[in-house]
Amino acid sequence: MIGRQSIDFQPLVTAVCLLLTLAGGTTPDACRPDEASAARASGPPNIVFILADDLGYRELGCYGQTLIRTPRIDQLAAEGVRLTRHYAGNAVCAPSRCVLLTGKHPGHAFVRDNRSTPPEGQLPIPDGEQTIAELLRAAGYATGGFGKWGLGGPGSSGEPLRQGFDHFFGYNCQAHAHSYYPDYLWDDHERIPLANAPPVPGHAGLAKGADPADPRSYDAFKGSDYAPDRIHAAAINFLRTNRDRPFFLYYPSTIPHVALHVPDADLKPYLDLGWTDPPFTRSRGGYTPHFTPRAAYAAMISRLDTEVGSLLDTLDELGLTEETLVVFTSDNGTTHLRDEVDYDFFASVGELRGLKGSLYEGGIRVPCIARWPGRIPAGTTSDILSGFEDWLPTMLAAAGVPLPADLETDGLNLLPGLEGQAGKPREFLYREFGGYGGQQAVWSGRWKAVRQRLRKGPAVTELYDLVADPGEATDLAADQPDVLARLEAIMSREHRRSAEFPLAGLDRSSGD
Repeated sequence: MIGRQSIDFQPLVTAVCLLLTLAGGTTPDACRPDEASAARASGPPNIVFILADDLGYRELGCYGQTLIRTPRIDQLAAEGVRLTRHYAGNAVCAPSRCVLLTGKHPGHAFVRDNRSTPPEGQLPIPDGEQTIAELLRAAGYATGGFGKWGLGGPGSSGEPLRQGFDHFFGYNCQAHAHSYYPDYLWDDHERIPLANAPPVPGHAGLAKGADPADPRSYDAFKGSDYAPDRIHAAAINFLRTNRDRPFFLYYPSTIPHVALHVPDADLKPYLDLGWTDPPFTRSRGGYTPHFTPRAAYAAMISRLDTEVGSLLDTLDELGLTEETLVVFTSDNGTTHLRDEVDYDFFASVGELRGLKGSLYEGGIRVPCIARWPGRIPAGTTSDILSGFEDWLPTMLAAAGVPLPADLETDGLNLLPGLEGQAGKPREFLYREFGGYGGQQAVWSGRWKAVRQRLRKGPAVTELYDLVADPGEATDLAADQPDVLARLEAIMSREHRRSAEFPLAGLDRSSGD
């Protein structure tokens, strides 16, 4: 018996329509474009911005990963451009997202470190900040955020609905997001209960007397209502609901941030590989235990890959792929919690130095992919120096929205470079971070300067040639005094004092 096959008649219809048009005959209804589709194609593009959580520079196949399967993200890279010198807004969650949404580098941004505001949430963005969501909404975009927020608790000036989003679904607080099986999520201002009774904590140990060699001892850290499923369904619904108008979908996933919570169905393919995988028992603290942590971490990243694929498939189904700019990146590098995430086993940051919390390359350089069919050439790679502050002016440029005259931004429009046009290299990229002792870094051409321990006082500046030494192994400060002086001058100029996040080693010498 011959199976039924789907035949695509559209090429034949297109050819017939073309012949009729050339012959000057009457155009049949079938040859007239759908009005909604024509309006979408001629209008501003949709924007889908996907933000992974703690995903390392080398944890995707298209960036050299060999153990973790990421076929859909690799496909996205093959259909667009892969950036090799892209830098997150900061070395941890909240300040990185602040840079992304406001277009200000960390020396000017309001949030410069993680800071909780009990009972729920983080230090809020002030009302006066202009976010990319506010600017796109003012230009007629539907705006939706789905995942982890972390820039202002419920009822504060920083909550999503007061920062430009028409709709938000997910975790408001990053501490709450440490569990993938919580008791509730936020749907705008409403707390939506999840069927996890009891909820699985993000930080807890094995039960007293439990055998760490028995896989059943870890069952307490499995739930039934997986929060990423709920968040993803809400994002898909947003795409379907807004298919006939331009939209901005912000998708800040919680994956692969620990705790190691992943459904058994996603875990099984990696268990079948037979890796040697010592249990994580939380004997020295951290997040919740897992019997097979290597398999769990790989499964979480593959789970994220599946979610990305589902978003792309939905764009295809809705006929929106050609008019949608899709960006995928990560908020910082791989976690430094080696007992939970074996970054050596996965070579998570490859040849780079440093991990999450560090302004060395491994903590701040992140994978970044952009796809826009017809505008961004497929299968390309770019080494342009770029960062999270660039996405605000880039997305506005893509939408045809001029930068407001009163907008303060440190970002540059990346579109010409993404499209393969040669342009003038940026003078510098700047980062500072109040956490982990206080740090500062600046990139310019092949050079990078780094300072540590700035909370206590002035620190020695290190200098690296990233072209010859991407692993930052050889400090050239003594050999390149002119380069060092130029980058130190940028460090001094770009730091603006912050009452909320002081850096004693900089503020004492700052002229601001």
